[in-house]
Amino acid sequence: MELLRGNPWPDLFEECRREAFHLEVRDAYAVPDESEPFRKFLDGEPDDYVWFEPWLQLVKDTTARGVAVTRVRVVTVPHTDYTRFSLAVTGLNAGAGEDIRYLPRHDAGDVPADDFWLLDDNRVVFNLVDENGRAADGAALTTDTGIVEHCRQIKQQLWSLATPYREYIVR
Repeated sequence: MELLRGNPWPDLFEECRREAFHLEVRDAYAVPDESEPFRKFLDGEPDDYVWFEPWLQLVKDTTARGVAVTRVRVVTVPHTDYTRFSLAVTGLNAGAGEDIRYLPRHDAGDVPADDFWLLDDNRVVFNLVDENGRAADGAALTTDTGIVEHCRQIKQQLWSLATPYREYIVR
């Protein structure tokens, strides 16, 4: 594994040629940039989503180059407050070009304990979190063929079971 410090995502996405796939398996995330927007969401206050613009721009730039940005979110039903917040902003992700799908945990079978990004089916990047689930500095990258193949199989299995965002929200 190679430790990538800081914000490695712009460089990692720039290196992608076909697809950046993300698997999310946690019911809540302690992302510092989201704490105030999450509070506003819970309190029913409006948000300008300025905090989300860097991510949306990265997705737009990536998809404009013909690279698919895809994601499966494995979620507990009934939804946690964080999942409801995530669903409320997913329309912005979709508008930027992400293809996000949802899969209820009870329909998912065995899922890994950790989120990962599978980049071009040949690199896996794990988000780093501390013992409290807060984002740590950087990410861990591997090209180990066994890990890559395992993650590729998980992606194929869960993608086929997951429901596209626009269909999921009307259910």
